[in-house]
Amino acid sequence: MASFKPTKVQVYPKLGEKVTQDTLYWKNYKAPVQIKEFGAVTNIDFSPVAPHNYAVTAFTRIHIYGPFSQEPVKSFTRFKDTAYSGRFRSDGQLLVAGCEDSVVRLFDIGGKAALRMFKGHTKAVHVTDFTSDRYQILTGSDDYTCRLWDIPNATELNVYQEHTDYIRCGVTSKLNRDLFITGSYDHTVKLFDARADKSVLTMDHGQPVESLLLYPSEGLLVSAGGRYVKVWDLLKGGQPLVSLRNHHKTVTCVCLSSNGQRLLSASLDRHVKVYNTTNYKVVHSFDYAAAILSLALAPDDESIVVGMTNSILSIKHRKSSEESKGASGKNYVPKEGDYLVSKPVREHLAKYDKQLKKFNVSKALDTALQTWTRVKKPEVTVAVIKELDRRGTLKNALAGRDEQGLSQLLHFFIGNLVDPRFAPVLVPAAEMILDIYRSVIGQSPLVDRQLVRLQDLLEKEIDYQKDLLEVLGMLDTLFASSLPRTEAPRSGASRFNGLAQEEASSSRPQLQAT
Repeated sequence: MASFKPTKVQVYPKLGEKVTQDTLYWKNYKAPVQIKEFGAVTNIDFSPVAPHNYAVTAFTRIHIYGPFSQEPVKSFTRFKDTAYSGRFRSDGQLLVAGCEDSVVRLFDIGGKAALRMFKGHTKAVHVTDFTSDRYQILTGSDDYTCRLWDIPNATELNVYQEHTDYIRCGVTSKLNRDLFITGSYDHTVKLFDARADKSVLTMDHGQPVESLLLYPSEGLLVSAGGRYVKVWDLLKGGQPLVSLRNHHKTVTCVCLSSNGQRLLSASLDRHVKVYNTTNYKVVHSFDYAAAILSLALAPDDESIVVGMTNSILSIKHRKSSEESKGASGKNYVPKEGDYLVSKPVREHLAKYDKQLKKFNVSKALDTALQTWTRVKKPEVTVAVIKELDRRGTLKNALAGRDEQGLSQLLHFFIGNLVDPRFAPVLVPAAEMILDIYRSVIGQSPLVDRQLVRLQDLLEKEIDYQKDLLEVLGMLDTLFASSLPRTEAPRSGASRFNGLAQEEASSSRPQLQAT
């Protein structure tokens, strides 16, 4: 007696995410290192000089971390209230920070106490930065003013009071010491020239502005606020180039990759989006555990550092070349026609196969229609239907169902009938269901609606198949007509079974007169 053969379930390739060069590049980081800070991490800034330490501003402290250290190599704690915007000077020797107490403090990286204290603002200072000549400091405050300070003399140089709400972001030009840009909660972005008494350019972001970024060429400016990231062309008088809305909550910070070809934005929705700066399409995304307040990239993108509202500092380091080679196989995505080579394992009959072995065809189909199987593994349910059809018992398995069982069956067919993988099996079975249960129409409103919907789907699918066959016939005709016509070579031989004419004539029987 032949042994029972299990139902053959068709294996389909799993559709994974499209693997691009960006996917490989931005996934090539180790598992994140997480450090607990004393409060929400509001700012991260990398030193421009090697070894590229970074300053983390959180609560009343600024911690300096080494590239791979998990403990601060330096701490500045001389703040009476919450510190803001700890920024390095271009030579990496000095660090400036604002504070909730309205005082701006300048620190020497080698010392602890403040070298200078700049007093003049009347409310919290959230914005600090150095000008390109290294001798001046830009500050922006909740008192609606932005100011320029002279470092050697510790004096105030200029005061600008054009914004009508809190100034929460600002950036200085690296090419011109007199130019700087500020962003405010009054929705405006203003470009200032220290040689003028007022702003020289104003742009309306349309939302409270949280972050600003200048491209290295300084021809383009990026502003972030609300759910929007906007790019402006400064060389064309602040003309808006593009408006991006890929986040679900407020965008808090933006930064550029080391080569300037990728723009990163972080948001309170816990996501970091990576954009291609050519077409501004999202090419990758990172997910984090909490709302993000600050983001920074190390030189050469060696590390991604993120600060969150839950006081966690997350650091991802790039994998070495050896580690990357070891993980290269994980990035492969199965394709159509691939075969899975696996070790032979002892086969155990599935529940539906056990029912089939006992010739309980209805119970076998019921087992294959269980919620987890029909939702997560629809190919199993289709394989059982195909096997029942092969045995000639499908009609028996489909018939005799109560309202709940029929509704469950129809729900599966409606959800999978138009799937090209399953249509060859499900379309004939659907026609069979309509024939079997045509007589019960009118007894259950739920089943009636499902039967009508199934019939509509079936008719549309059959029409689509007919249309596709017509298109296929047209394509065959076009391809056939586009092929070059070649005539058969003519020779002395004619169509007399390949014989020469003389041979053919001589081979015929001769009639002789008698």
